[in-house]
Amino acid sequence: MPSSAVRRLAMAAASSSLSLKQGLLLRPLRTNPLTRPRPSSTSLPSRSFRRCYAAFANENREYVIVGGGNAAGYAARTFVEHGMADGRLCIVTKEAYAPYERPALTKAYLFPPDKKPARLPGFHTCVGSGGERQTPEWYQEKGIEMLYQDPVKDIDIEKQTLITNSGKHLKYGSLIIATGSSASRFPEKIGGNLPGVHYIREVADADALISSLGKAKKVVVVGGGYIGMEIAAATVAWKLDTTIIFPEDHLLQRLFTPSLARRYEELYQKNGVKILKGASIKNLEAGSDGHVAGVKLGDGSVVEADTVIVGIGAKPAVSPFERVGLNTEVGGLQVDGQFRTGIPGIFAIGDVAAFPLKIYNRTARVEHVDHARRSAQHCVKSLLTAQTHTYDYLPYFYSRVFEYEGSPRRVWWQFFGDNVGETVEIGNFDPKVATFWIESGKLKGVLLESGSPEEFQLLPKLARNQPVIDKAKLQSASSVEEALDIAWRSLQVEATV
Repeated sequence: MPSSAVRRLAMAAASSSLSLKQGLLLRPLRTNPLTRPRPSSTSLPSRSFRRCYAAFANENREYVIVGGGNAAGYAARTFVEHGMADGRLCIVTKEAYAPYERPALTKAYLFPPDKKPARLPGFHTCVGSGGERQTPEWYQEKGIEMLYQDPVKDIDIEKQTLITNSGKHLKYGSLIIATGSSASRFPEKIGGNLPGVHYIREVADADALISSLGKAKKVVVVGGGYIGMEIAAATVAWKLDTTIIFPEDHLLQRLFTPSLARRYEELYQKNGVKILKGASIKNLEAGSDGHVAGVKLGDGSVVEADTVIVGIGAKPAVSPFERVGLNTEVGGLQVDGQFRTGIPGIFAIGDVAAFPLKIYNRTARVEHVDHARRSAQHCVKSLLTAQTHTYDYLPYFYSRVFEYEGSPRRVWWQFFGDNVGETVEIGNFDPKVATFWIESGKLKGVLLESGSPEEFQLLPKLARNQPVIDKAKLQSASSVEEALDIAWRSLQVEATV
């Protein structure tokens, strides 16, 4: 698509404005003696007003973020941008590291030593979005108190006090819960905790897996979703015998169509990955040394393995904050369009937040780095400024696999919108393919593999504005480029009506 067309589109596209569900809590925050008057501008305060760490000798903290993932890192940056971090902000995390771009753990972090793997401090937030790298020294320079390896074990809501694992009591003025998700695990009784069985959520998990891969011969990856696909692609770089097992009919069933999944499955098989789909797992078997030795399937057969990586999803890490208000439908903590929970002064962001998805008029919980970043920024701006508009998120997912040096083909796809309705697939996956989701004549979602930067920039505009599109005309497109041009022209027509 011509770049000039994309530029014209950027000017013409209008944001959708669907109404928000009623009944969400929109209470004003209670006044707290710990909260200082907010600045009228975003300029940084004079250095002469900086409070040193000695001011934290007592229990009081003006702002506390619980969690050390992407959401916490981007929230910290937003506090700094508004001049409200220095001497005011405390971050409590169970990890030993400052917040980092977690998606790297199942991508470049797993590359073998000769393939230039990612390592800290190279991917601390906020480098994933082109921002400054926030190393531990960055937090110290900005006057942000960091409490590492000391998770919160309890909360006294009435006294606005957190109790950490070490017994530290922290009084907060405003609390932001950014605890993310924890990896779903196999029960111990079926071998879920055997030596050689791995789950990935943190750097320590990835380090343990890398140690295993260096000695492994046969690897089984359990799960055919994002994590499973990314890990299986990474183990190929180690030249290991790799099998991926999942119970669904095809890879990434919650997003891919059967036709699209078949193309990716063929790509993985060409790279040497064996795929067992529609398979149930009875248990993980141990060898004579107690180390995992195989995966026993529901039909009684056994797949040999000296390393097993389980990627079967994640659960929102709500403990010990259940009393703040759980959403029983999508999980997580219920919040409004400003990420306020039902308890004044308490917010929740990222994976753990069940928020109003304005564009589709429903409540959602999104486990994705893009939402972690955006929800953190929106929440902190709402807390520190007069911002009152509702968070208006457009669902976005992506994956990158086989990106290491020597790979015959690097794969990168992006999806925007909602995967509902009928689908139209264009392209032969050599290398491009695009899938369009159409409901009631409107374009609802679009996925593109191996697109150009200009083409990828078009996708969110299409998904957000949902133009009426001629399905038959789209089906007749001879290439991905032609199909995207048809969609773009449909969008232009919408903008001129």
